[in-house]
Amino acid sequence: MDQRDKDELKKEILEKVKQYYNVAHKPGQDAEYVRGETKVNYSGRVYDSDELVNLVSSSLDFWLTAGPYASDLQGKLAEFFGVHKAYLVNSGSSANLIIISVLRSKQYRNQLHPGDEVITPAVTFPTTLTPIVQNGLIPVFVDCELATYNIDASQVEAAIGEKTKAIFVPHTLGNPVDLDILQDIADRKRLVLIEDCCDAFGATFDGKPVGSFGVMSSLSFYPAHQMTMGEGGAVIVNEPELARIALSIRDWGRDCWCEPGSNDTCGNRFNFQYGDLPFGDDHKYVYSNLGYNLKVTDMQAAIGVAQFEKINGFVDARRDNFNFYYENLKDLEEFLILPKWSDKANPSWFGFPLTVREGVDFDKLICSLEGVKIETRKVFAGNILKHPGFKGIANRVHGTLENTDIIMNRAFFIGVYPGLKPAMRQFVLERIRAFFGK
Repeated sequence: MDQRDKDELKKEILEKVKQYYNVAHKPGQDAEYVRGETKVNYSGRVYDSDELVNLVSSSLDFWLTAGPYASDLQGKLAEFFGVHKAYLVNSGSSANLIIISVLRSKQYRNQLHPGDEVITPAVTFPTTLTPIVQNGLIPVFVDCELATYNIDASQVEAAIGEKTKAIFVPHTLGNPVDLDILQDIADRKRLVLIEDCCDAFGATFDGKPVGSFGVMSSLSFYPAHQMTMGEGGAVIVNEPELARIALSIRDWGRDCWCEPGSNDTCGNRFNFQYGDLPFGDDHKYVYSNLGYNLKVTDMQAAIGVAQFEKINGFVDARRDNFNFYYENLKDLEEFLILPKWSDKANPSWFGFPLTVREGVDFDKLICSLEGVKIETRKVFAGNILKHPGFKGIANRVHGTLENTDIIMNRAFFIGVYPGLKPAMRQFVLERIRAFFGK
């Protein structure tokens, strides 16, 4: 069989894949939604035949490790954020691990050491915090704001101590933190600013993508997020010095930066002295960092390439669903604290957060929604220090965590993802209003 025959056969297979999508995967219409019986998910994957075609095409090429699709998506992400490099990884959690590990690397000129401090909010996702602890650094917890659910930027400067070296902040539920304040503090105090953008892909602050302010940032492509590869994430790197370290830590800790399948990119594979190794030892097998293997497969990246082309539409749909709830719940502010955001921010909403006011039975409200198949979620870990896995960790708390505890006890969010049908969000709205007799 010659190449033309192979190309024709592949084209035929991919046409069948499109047909299969229409039969097996194409979403139904509003009429199929049954109130109180069909689950209203808080989030989920949204895709069409493009993702299936890319996935099958990649599988037919049988490039199982990161390959052409991965290189393509990394380039697109770097261009989207206007940064030096973007590296795909197997999860947003792994992206956070790489970011903190880069700061601890001996190759980093401002290397952080055990006992150095990182300012971060107490309302957080566990794997934003875990890499700080695992790398021997000390988290300094700052309270969060009600309604934005982000770190209270006005308290950050007062939280800085002699050992404070970095600020690591998530943009909670896709709502950008006040980057004017944090960037100014980081610049004046010579602190490293890093961003967790796992919930916030597509958000901007002052017209600039969040994730491009810090020296590094993380993305997640888990199915709940703005785009998905199933499992997956990315490290966004703003500084060339950090890019090589991040790549090394992602790829076993090796010093070599050759792409998979390439050799001797530097032209000096056997011509240098590394540590106590023999002179001329093979550069492909020199390890300069404590690393991992956190790469993706090219099949995952193939899905990501198709999803990336839809990201603007996904984000717009989330904003539209958010605005529907916001406009139609304004008259319930005597019972609920509605979300807020900075005038400079254009959030990419992960969910629609609400905090019930004192006197409202939080558990009863949640059960009234879950009882009719409307999914709710807490604002991630709430107060992370209350969780069993984090009891006894070395830490410092600045001030009180009063708002953090309110968020833990009285806040939740509902979905705004693009898979919501108009009938679904109308039902959610009616159930919330009915609970308050409106």
